[in-house]
Amino acid sequence: MLLDGPLHGYEVRRRLEMWGADGWANVAYGSIYHGLSKMADEGLLHRVEEGRGGKTVYEITEAGRAEFMVQLMRHWWEIRPIVDPFQVALTFMDRLSPADLTAAMEARAEQLRASITMLERAIPAKRAHGAPRHIDETLRLHAAQFQAQLGWVEESIGKVRDGELP
Repeated sequence: MLLDGPLHGYEVRRRLEMWGADGWANVAYGSIYHGLSKMADEGLLHRVEEGRGGKTVYEITEAGRAEFMVQLMRHWWEIRPIVDPFQVALTFMDRLSPADLTAAMEARAEQLRASITMLERAIPAKRAHGAPRHIDETLRLHAAQFQAQLGWVEESIGKVRDGELP
């Protein structure tokens, strides 16, 4: 977002929240100021003005732009597994009774449905608050991933009931 012009940490945080970054990036909002300061120390950002109360304004440097492009292209070309703690639960599903496993899967299916609905509602809400159009696609991808997991969970509930799982 600093590619569009200088910002202070609070504005960076506000935009990340508006974009729903907590759903697709490992963002710890409390560490934004530290991260900005570290990037400035590394020459990726420049402190435009030092403000009081965390209002230091940063702008991206040419080195920062170059590093951004390297990271952006790397993420387009690199396929990595999605790390989800749910995969740990899958690995140990055989430790649950069929009744407990079915109950857990049904609860997960309900949570997935609610999450999908929330994401679908978030798109117009974020657009109404000025989020760029491409942010819609991150939300749509997230909803599609939840939808795929929901399909798997619903199918697996039947397999547990039929004695095919675990």
